[in-house]
Amino acid sequence: MAQSTTHDHTYTNRLIHETSPYLLQHAHNPVDWYPWGDEALARARAEDKPILLSVGYSACHWCHVMERESFENPDTAALMNRHFVNIKVDREERPDVDAIYMEAVQLMTNHGGWPMTVFLTPDGVPFYGGTYFPPSDRHGLPGFPRLLEAITNAWQTQREGLAQQGAELVRAMDKAAILPPGRTLVTESVLDEASRQFARQFDARNGGLGSAPKFPQASNWEFILRTWRRTGDETTRTMVERTLRKMAYGGIYDHLGGGFHRYTVDAIWLVPHFEKMLYDNALLARLYLHAYQAFGDDLYRRVVEETLEYVRRDMTDPAGGFYSAEDADSEGEEGKFYVWSYAEVQRLLGPDADAFCRFYDVTPDGNWEEHNILHMTRPVEVAAQELGLDAAELDALLTRGRAQLFEARSKRVRPGLDDKVLLSWNALMLAAYAEAGAVLNNSTYLDIAVRNAEFLLRELQADGRLLRTWKAGQAKILGFQEDYAYLIHALLVLYEATFDRRWVQEARRLAQAMLTLFWDDDGGFYQTGADQGGLVTRPMDLFDSAIPSGNAVGADVLLRLGHLLGDETYMRKAGLIFSRLHELTARAPTGFGALLSAMDRYLAAPREVAILGDLSAAATQALLAEARRRYQPNRLLVAARSDDAEAAGLFPLLEERDLVNGQPTAYVCQNYACQLPTTDPTELARQLDNL
Repeated sequence: MAQSTTHDHTYTNRLIHETSPYLLQHAHNPVDWYPWGDEALARARAEDKPILLSVGYSACHWCHVMERESFENPDTAALMNRHFVNIKVDREERPDVDAIYMEAVQLMTNHGGWPMTVFLTPDGVPFYGGTYFPPSDRHGLPGFPRLLEAITNAWQTQREGLAQQGAELVRAMDKAAILPPGRTLVTESVLDEASRQFARQFDARNGGLGSAPKFPQASNWEFILRTWRRTGDETTRTMVERTLRKMAYGGIYDHLGGGFHRYTVDAIWLVPHFEKMLYDNALLARLYLHAYQAFGDDLYRRVVEETLEYVRRDMTDPAGGFYSAEDADSEGEEGKFYVWSYAEVQRLLGPDADAFCRFYDVTPDGNWEEHNILHMTRPVEVAAQELGLDAAELDALLTRGRAQLFEARSKRVRPGLDDKVLLSWNALMLAAYAEAGAVLNNSTYLDIAVRNAEFLLRELQADGRLLRTWKAGQAKILGFQEDYAYLIHALLVLYEATFDRRWVQEARRLAQAMLTLFWDDDGGFYQTGADQGGLVTRPMDLFDSAIPSGNAVGADVLLRLGHLLGDETYMRKAGLIFSRLHELTARAPTGFGALLSAMDRYLAAPREVAILGDLSAAATQALLAEARRRYQPNRLLVAARSDDAEAAGLFPLLEERDLVNGQPTAYVCQNYACQLPTTDPTELARQLDNL
């Protein structure tokens, strides 16, 4: 649980019965908190009181601050309890509630963020909102108690005006959500123009897009990497490589424990906001894996392996799920767990300390608030020359030093852990382990991926309906469209890593459910299911946030399933999404990296590789290794024994295929035409390179 406060356990409210660490953190506030649900809304209507909705998440620093200053204050809590029905929401559990009211706050104030504070009518209609409010007037913000008094007074004296204001706001939100059906043919021009816009925003010196603060934006870099693959344009390669190298060198990366922090407050990737999120590490592990396939740089492979080891070691539940986040704070201080003093490093590393400090920029004055954030400024080979050392000798010294500091750090008070298991975020990490297991030939990664898939399908599903969140054996909240899309995607990746047909069969079942629950006949998916009510509007997840949009991943999995199963219905529905969203994409491509990648797949000629043979045989494995070695993001890979009639019935690509001379055999097809089958990995390599 996030460590933000020392709670007075005199008070206990309804949140004590929740599983979210963020909600449990507020369970001993003197505020009469409700979780989002029918009980709170019914009470607001029965007592004719406005609702005070507070939305945040466990790794949010200013959420902790507002709790400490306001929600733990008995006088402030008394005001809240007297005049409002108070609802606390974990945005990670309820992305739909967060999306609706964040849009309302942005329309009202032109900015948003967390903690989010919104005032609603008893029917859930928003009429006033903002983000953080201090306990007393400062920085141009009203003090929270004064705001509560003002809202109460307005509710009592100007209710009709507030209700009208709220109704107009909801109408504006509904209007903004209406997208005309798509009528435009999607062409490569939208990809080309998007890549030009990315290039204009690229920071050529430091990598990344724009200036401070800097976010990893993995989905955008996946698209740029695909652009390099599609066009061969060296500019796009430079953009990707500079960004990935600068992030891997920077303070945003944890050089001791592996894994990435959320973002950096500067343009040079040095000073992070220190929380670690499961989704960032899943998306970045796959991005670096793809870069390793594309460019063969061992730095990228090391980042993948260290990141996945971090998740295995620190973020995995014994039951097989992955935890959500680690806080930025420990002992009430942001970053305390991760930073070092010069004296401390000197004492711990002894004779190795000087070289280590010069390499990782550890100085007596510090590089951040009199402390040091470990980061690299140059490659080992360059630093070794400067220090008069052999590169291998310096590398061994640095490896030794990192291990010693990691051991010392492990004795510190750890940041708070958000140990809820979210379905969509788990699916992102499942895909990372599955693909890394296949590409790097790592059976441990594959075991973790299979175990997680089995866990998700067993524990986060009831009566065939996916559930959003799990903790300590309890699953709850009906799954959203992103939960379905991400899990389908992960299962398809897992199939290509294991060739176990059950993962495709599960993916097909879930795709049918996703279409039934979320599909809009004009093209696209709603965020909430047809069986999820109680909201003032039904949102669509169109833009990438820190994670890919549900519609982008939904379109991509429909395409993949359509190609894999030979089902035109899936591909037609994906085309409707692209047609409907592509004008929006053209206007703001940096918000649509994942959709642009899916469009890249849609516009590419089908590329398919089928391998027949005993999957445990060395000759079959040699063909598979050749197929997996390359970065070919639009390629589909299927494999089965030659006598597997069920696989041939499921996958058209395997129909009427046979072994050549009784040997494991590869078939490479593009644009519905196949090259000659081959049993030779060298010939397979030539055919793949010609794709």
